Amino acid sequence: MNGNADDRIMKKLLLLAPAVALTATLAACGSSEGPAHDASAPLVYVSSTRTPASIAACLEERLSRVRTSHTDATIELAVGADSNNSYFVTLTPQNGNTVIKVVHPANAPADPPEEEMRFDIARCAT
Repeated sequence: MNGNADDRIMKKLLLLAPAVALTATLAACGSSEGPAHDASAPLVYVSSTRTPASIAACLEERLSRVRTSHTDATIELAVGADSNNSYFVTLTPQNGNTVIKVVHPANAPADPPEEEMRFDIARCAT
């Protein structure tokens, strides 16, 4: 190979690195086959270059029954029925990125299913 071909390959790899890192991070947050989730352990914990407002708007479009609240620069979303939330999503700005934390309380319903929630988070984070 010549130098130009190597440069093109390296540029492509560098462009793919953020997507690969996000995919690896989400895969590492795989679902548990055991007992109900521990509410203290996040179901998803990733960083995104998108703003909290942008991610929140994306999730509100994709998910039904979302209630949004703001605390300083942090945006919090409660997903699920008013009386029994399935997920709590916290979007916190940090060093020019947004930290996305999703918690699924123990014994809460999976509405939407966990796989769908993970997919929507991944789509809205990139």
